[in-house]
Amino acid sequence: MESWKSHVRAELFHRDCKQRDPFSGLFGKVSRLEEMLTLHMKLSDKGSSRCPDEGGILHLRVNELEFLNQQLKQNISDLTSNIYLKEAELQYCHSQVARYRTEAVVLAQGASSLKAELEEYEYQLECQSKELTALRLEHSSLREELTAANLQNEQLLERWLEEKKEEAERINKYNATQERWQRLAGRLKKRHRVRSRAACAADKPTESKTQPPSS
Repeated sequence: MESWKSHVRAELFHRDCKQRDPFSGLFGKVSRLEEMLTLHMKLSDKGSSRCPDEGGILHLRVNELEFLNQQLKQNISDLTSNIYLKEAELQYCHSQVARYRTEAVVLAQGASSLKAELEEYEYQLECQSKELTALRLEHSSLREELTAANLQNEQLLERWLEEKKEEAERINKYNATQERWQRLAGRLKKRHRVRSRAACAADKPTESKTQPPSS
């Protein structure tokens, strides 16, 4: 920023010097012409006080001096007009320089504001980058935990299925045992009934033989 200001300041100074140089020459010319006019006027006054014998030559000299005076006056008038014109141009240039300086200050302030905003955005970007890094780490950790939880669930599911399978086998064995006991009990009951009937059939003739005769 300082190098840019120095460059603008140097360019403005160079422009001021460039626009002031023609005026220094004009002022010098005006001063010399005024000196010449004063000198000619003094010579004219001296010529008018000389002897009448030299009247013709002096008259010509006076006319020449008057002609030179008119030229000098015209030159002075022209130079004065040029000076006024150059002064107006110089005043305009100064106003332009002041305007450019004001614009340069405004641009410098705008650049400073933009720099502050850029620093703020860079700070926000850095914070967001850190937050993103933290979120990525947290996401990676959560994925690892999720993978471990899924693996644990699979293991628990396999264990539960294995336990259910063992329980089903135990139930099947129990049911098979119960069926065998029921069949065995049925056969035993059937045998017992058969034996009971056989025993009853065997006891009936014996009772008829032992019954006394009627009178």
